[in-house]
Amino acid sequence: MSSIRITKQFSFETGHALYGYDGKCRNVHGHSYKLSVTVIGEPITDSSHVKFGMVIDFSDLKKIIKEEIVDVFDHATVFNKNTPHVELAKELSDRGHSVLLVDYQPTSEMMVIDFAEKIKKRLPKQTQLFSLRLQETATSYAEWFAGDN
Repeated sequence: MSSIRITKQFSFETGHALYGYDGKCRNVHGHSYKLSVTVIGEPITDSSHVKFGMVIDFSDLKKIIKEEIVDVFDHATVFNKNTPHVELAKELSDRGHSVLLVDYQPTSEMMVIDFAEKIKKRLPKQTQLFSLRLQETATSYAEWFAGDN
């Protein structure tokens, strides 16, 4: 049987600030992120299986990404929990804003690493994460490939 890659795309709005950065991104700002998730596997060959012919049901992949990434990051502001931004985060949270404190600098590069770890834990055994592309702007994105890691 052939290995097949399938990709599903997602979008979400997230704010962040890069503490210690020497450019404009040290200020709180947001992006309309686009996330492309590619998995690889062999289509199910058991004709009696409800998912016959699929590597993974797109709706199952959507559920994983929605729960692990989109529902968590959409319309949230992300800060590194080890920076003075925690004071701003507390203020925003106290005012009812969705705030995420993470263990890393919330760059696209670090976010895509975080996303890969979360997604890999949820995929069925017969399906592996092949790659992620997190597009931050129309011309800028970070990619993660299983083969590189």
